[in-house]
Amino acid sequence: MASRPIDLLIAYRVIKLLVTPFERQDAFKQGIIDKDGKVLKKYRTLQKTSEKQSYTMLHRFVFNLKRILAKAGIRGALGSFAVAAALLLRENKEYAQYKSLIESTIINYLKETNQYDDFLAEHREIIEIDDEPVGNFFGVDVYEKEGKLISEFEYAKTL
Repeated sequence: MASRPIDLLIAYRVIKLLVTPFERQDAFKQGIIDKDGKVLKKYRTLQKTSEKQSYTMLHRFVFNLKRILAKAGIRGALGSFAVAAALLLRENKEYAQYKSLIESTIINYLKETNQYDDFLAEHREIIEIDDEPVGNFFGVDVYEKEGKLISEFEYAKTL
Protein backbone atom coordinates (compact mmCIF):
# COMPACT_ATOMS: atom_id res chain seq x y z
CA MET A 1 0.00 0.00 0.00
CA ALA A 2 1.46 3.37 -1.02
CA SER A 3 1.94 6.09 1.52
CA ARG A 4 0.58 9.61 1.20
CA PRO A 5 3.96 11.19 0.39
CA ILE A 6 4.39 8.73 -2.48
CA ASP A 7 0.85 9.48 -3.67
CA LEU A 8 1.65 13.20 -3.61
CA LEU A 9 4.88 12.61 -5.52
CA ILE A 10 3.02 10.67 -8.20
CA ALA A 11 0.34 13.38 -8.36
CA TYR A 12 3.06 16.00 -8.75
CA ARG A 13 4.71 14.02 -11.57
CA VAL A 14 1.37 13.59 -13.36
CA ILE A 15 0.56 17.29 -13.10
CA LYS A 16 4.09 18.27 -14.14
CA LEU A 17 3.93 16.02 -17.21
CA LEU A 18 0.41 17.20 -17.96
CA VAL A 19 1.36 20.85 -18.19
CA THR A 20 4.72 20.47 -19.92
CA PRO A 21 4.20 21.01 -23.66
CA PHE A 22 4.85 18.00 -25.86
CA GLU A 23 7.76 19.84 -27.49
CA ARG A 24 9.57 20.00 -24.13
CA GLN A 25 9.10 16.32 -23.30
CA ASP A 26 12.07 13.97 -23.59
CA ALA A 27 9.89 11.64 -25.67
CA PHE A 28 9.52 14.40 -28.26
CA LYS A 29 13.26 15.06 -28.28
CA GLN A 30 13.86 11.32 -28.79
CA GLY A 31 11.46 11.28 -31.76
CA ILE A 32 8.93 9.03 -30.01
CA ILE A 33 6.01 11.50 -30.17
CA ASP A 34 5.26 14.49 -32.38
CA LYS A 35 4.35 18.06 -31.33
CA ASP A 36 0.71 16.99 -30.80
CA GLY A 37 1.61 13.94 -28.71
CA LYS A 38 0.89 11.46 -31.49
CA VAL A 39 2.97 8.31 -31.13
CA LEU A 40 5.65 7.94 -33.80
CA LYS A 41 7.40 4.90 -32.26
CA LYS A 42 5.58 2.18 -30.32
CA TYR A 43 7.04 1.31 -26.91
CA ARG A 44 7.87 -2.27 -27.92
CA THR A 45 10.10 -0.95 -30.74
CA LEU A 46 12.23 1.24 -28.47
CA GLN A 47 15.80 -0.01 -28.13
CA LYS A 48 17.74 2.55 -26.09
CA THR A 49 17.41 2.86 -22.33
CA SER A 50 17.04 6.64 -22.69
CA GLU A 51 14.07 6.13 -25.01
CA LYS A 52 12.40 3.71 -22.61
CA GLN A 53 12.96 6.09 -19.68
CA SER A 54 11.41 8.99 -21.58
CA TYR A 55 8.33 6.98 -22.55
CA THR A 56 7.23 4.94 -19.52
CA MET A 57 3.71 3.78 -18.74
CA LEU A 58 3.21 6.99 -16.73
CA HIS A 59 4.26 9.09 -19.74
CA ARG A 60 1.92 7.18 -22.04
CA PHE A 61 -0.97 7.64 -19.60
CA VAL A 62 -0.37 11.38 -19.26
CA PHE A 63 0.17 11.91 -22.99
CA ASN A 64 -3.13 10.15 -23.72
CA LEU A 65 -4.83 12.24 -21.03
CA LYS A 66 -3.39 15.44 -22.54
CA ARG A 67 -4.72 14.51 -25.97
CA ILE A 68 -8.17 13.72 -24.51
CA LEU A 69 -8.22 17.04 -22.62
CA ALA A 70 -7.25 18.87 -25.81
CA LYS A 71 -10.17 17.23 -27.64
CA ALA A 72 -12.44 18.40 -24.81
CA GLY A 73 -11.16 21.94 -25.32
CA ILE A 74 -8.82 22.10 -22.33
CA ARG A 75 -5.58 23.37 -23.75
CA GLY A 76 -2.71 25.22 -22.20
CA ALA A 77 -0.92 24.80 -18.93
CA LEU A 78 -3.17 26.91 -16.73
CA GLY A 79 -6.41 25.17 -17.65
CA SER A 80 -4.72 21.76 -17.48
CA PHE A 81 -3.24 22.51 -14.05
CA ALA A 82 -6.57 23.62 -12.67
CA VAL A 83 -8.56 20.66 -14.02
CA ALA A 84 -5.88 18.14 -12.97
CA ALA A 85 -5.82 19.53 -9.44
CA ALA A 86 -9.63 19.52 -9.29
CA LEU A 87 -9.75 15.88 -10.46
CA LEU A 88 -7.13 14.89 -7.88
CA LEU A 89 -8.97 16.59 -5.03
CA ARG A 90 -12.35 15.34 -6.20
CA GLU A 91 -11.05 11.77 -6.21
CA ASN A 92 -9.65 11.93 -2.68
CA LYS A 93 -10.87 14.68 -0.36
CA GLU A 94 -7.92 14.03 1.98
CA TYR A 95 -5.62 15.75 -0.54
CA ALA A 96 -7.45 19.05 0.03
CA GLN A 97 -5.13 19.75 2.95
CA TYR A 98 -2.18 19.60 0.51
CA LYS A 99 -3.72 21.93 -2.11
CA SER A 100 -1.49 24.88 -1.20
CA LEU A 101 1.60 22.66 -1.05
CA ILE A 102 0.90 21.18 -4.50
CA GLU A 103 0.25 24.61 -6.01
CA SER A 104 3.33 26.23 -4.46
CA THR A 105 5.57 23.32 -5.49
CA ILE A 106 4.42 23.53 -9.09
CA ILE A 107 4.72 27.33 -9.15
CA ASN A 108 8.27 27.02 -7.78
CA TYR A 109 9.04 24.49 -10.52
CA LEU A 110 7.69 26.86 -13.17
CA LYS A 111 9.82 29.69 -11.81
CA GLU A 112 12.96 27.52 -11.68
CA THR A 113 12.46 26.43 -15.29
CA ASN A 114 11.65 29.96 -16.50
CA GLN A 115 8.13 28.98 -17.55
CA TYR A 116 6.22 31.06 -14.98
CA ASP A 117 5.83 34.22 -17.10
CA ASP A 118 4.56 32.18 -20.05
CA PHE A 119 2.19 30.41 -17.69
CA LEU A 120 0.76 33.72 -16.46
CA ALA A 121 0.64 35.29 -19.92
CA GLU A 122 -1.42 32.40 -21.28
CA HIS A 123 -4.73 33.85 -20.10
CA ARG A 124 -5.08 37.55 -19.36
CA GLU A 125 -8.82 38.09 -19.83
CA ILE A 126 -11.03 38.36 -16.76
CA ILE A 127 -14.23 36.40 -17.20
CA GLU A 128 -17.43 37.02 -15.24
CA ILE A 129 -19.40 33.84 -14.47
CA ASP A 130 -22.46 33.69 -12.20
CA ASP A 131 -22.35 29.94 -11.40
CA GLU A 132 -20.53 28.58 -8.37
CA PRO A 133 -17.19 26.89 -9.13
CA VAL A 134 -16.28 23.45 -7.85
CA GLY A 135 -13.02 24.98 -6.63
CA ASN A 136 -10.19 27.34 -7.41
CA PHE A 137 -6.82 25.91 -8.38
CA PHE A 138 -3.80 28.03 -9.33
CA GLY A 139 -6.11 31.02 -9.38
CA VAL A 140 -8.40 29.41 -11.96
CA ASP A 141 -12.01 28.59 -11.13
CA VAL A 142 -13.05 25.07 -12.13
CA TYR A 143 -16.70 24.38 -12.95
CA GLU A 144 -18.74 21.26 -13.51
CA LYS A 145 -20.71 21.24 -16.75
CA GLU A 146 -22.60 18.15 -17.89
CA GLY A 147 -20.65 15.96 -15.47
CA LYS A 148 -17.22 17.17 -16.66
CA LEU A 149 -14.76 19.47 -14.93
CA ILE A 150 -13.69 22.42 -17.05
CA SER A 151 -11.65 25.56 -16.43
CA GLU A 152 -13.26 28.99 -16.32
CA PHE A 153 -11.75 29.73 -19.74
CA GLU A 154 -13.54 26.81 -21.38
CA TYR A 155 -16.70 27.31 -19.29
CA ALA A 156 -17.02 30.90 -20.46
CA LYS A 157 -17.08 29.70 -24.07
CA THR A 158 -20.19 27.63 -23.30
CA LEU A 159 -22.19 30.61 -22.01
